[in-house]
Amino acid sequence: MPTENASMNTTLTLDPEKRYFTVDEANSALPYVARVVEDITKVYARIIELRRGAEKPGGPDTQAEKEYETTMDRLSELVDELHAVGVELKDFELGLVDFPAIHDGRDVLLCWKRGEADIGHWHEIDAGLAGRQSVRLLENQEA
Repeated sequence: MPTENASMNTTLTLDPEKRYFTVDEANSALPYVARVVEDITKVYARIIELRRGAEKPGGPDTQAEKEYETTMDRLSELVDELHAVGVELKDFELGLVDFPAIHDGRDVLLCWKRGEADIGHWHEIDAGLAGRQSVRLLENQEA
């Protein structure tokens, strides 16, 4: 039945290529992730500056174009560093990062934003930032 198949899609399907984090594991990775995210937000801000300069009358000069390309490459390297850890950057300016996790037999995302001291929130895969809930809810349900 289609209804059964739809409900089966919401149950856990472990992806062998994907790393899943507990809250403790995400918090342990956070010092490194936070440093990379800080670099990303700075590099992204520079890219925005360079792009704005390119939109001015007369456009970018050769040096500005080179810097733009180099800065874009650096941004890509930093995002790759996060992917190597197993996390996904969701917002360059906010420094919003999701850590894949499992709760109640389904994929969820532990959510962290630049400036936060630790992993304090999670959300459903399709909920995003607006659907963030306290990780205490996860702990309370597991007890």
